[in-house]
Amino acid sequence: MTSRRLRALLLSLVALTVLYSAACTGGGDRRGRDVGGAGSHGPSTGGAGPSYADGLGSASASPSASSSAAPGWWKPAVGMTWQWQLTGTLDKSVTAEVYDVDGANTSAADVAALKSAGRHVICYVNVGAHEDFRADAKNFPESVRGKGLDGWPGEKWLDIRRWDVLEPLLAARFKTCKDKGFDAVEPDNVDGYRNGSGFPLTADDQLTFNRRVADLAHRTGLGVGLKNDVEQAAALAPAFDFAVNEECARYDECDTLKVFTNAGKPVFHVEYDGSAGSFCAKTKALRFSSMKKKLDLDAWRESC
Repeated sequence: MTSRRLRALLLSLVALTVLYSAACTGGGDRRGRDVGGAGSHGPSTGGAGPSYADGLGSASASPSASSSAAPGWWKPAVGMTWQWQLTGTLDKSVTAEVYDVDGANTSAADVAALKSAGRHVICYVNVGAHEDFRADAKNFPESVRGKGLDGWPGEKWLDIRRWDVLEPLLAARFKTCKDKGFDAVEPDNVDGYRNGSGFPLTADDQLTFNRRVADLAHRTGLGVGLKNDVEQAAALAPAFDFAVNEECARYDECDTLKVFTNAGKPVFHVEYDGSAGSFCAKTKALRFSSMKKKLDLDAWRESC
């Protein structure tokens, strides 16, 4: 083979490699607070100042988690039982098929223990607000930090329009979840447009951000749930694998979330007030995975 033909062959191989790489590259609230009305309600673990020795935020702000497409992710089924615990010592003995736990405070060993017992595990991550007690707090520039969240010291809304800034930071957090063995993420505070964030956020801004978060989770190989943001559930359900909701019965919003169960995607739902009997009949009819919890989301639960 002549050197000219060899050089042409090598150039063709390089071009094919580049094209293949391009084709494979990917382009709520745990306590929603809603100053404008229903749709975000609930508890907080924020400001507790726990140790994050191996927690979220310990990874660098590298976009490596989004540099290549993941082959697939976990998709939970309608009717799966669940446990949601964000405070206190993790109780791994609860009889539930799905655990939703804080990504920073839950170790890889805890995740492995739950999964060895046949459970799936969801990683709680705050994506819409800055928390000054997180290990990576300093990586969020002041320019993307807005007004404080009412009732949650140390937390400020983020400018979700700045995906150029937020993507690598959230990618690092999601990668930590993936590396610990989590199956999915529960992204919190995805309704800043309905709150006094300090930024002129619109409903379209929120839709764009929430879809980007879902896509980022999927590219990391993780399932992803829509946290509250009930008003946009119909538009967002195709992008998410499940929903996590607080108090839809109290605020008469549960029917809006039928778009998930109708699509074969579960709604993991909690109420804080009243008896379980006051909402279980309705949410069972909607095929929700419902339970009553205490506001601080410790291990206690009363399942429907």
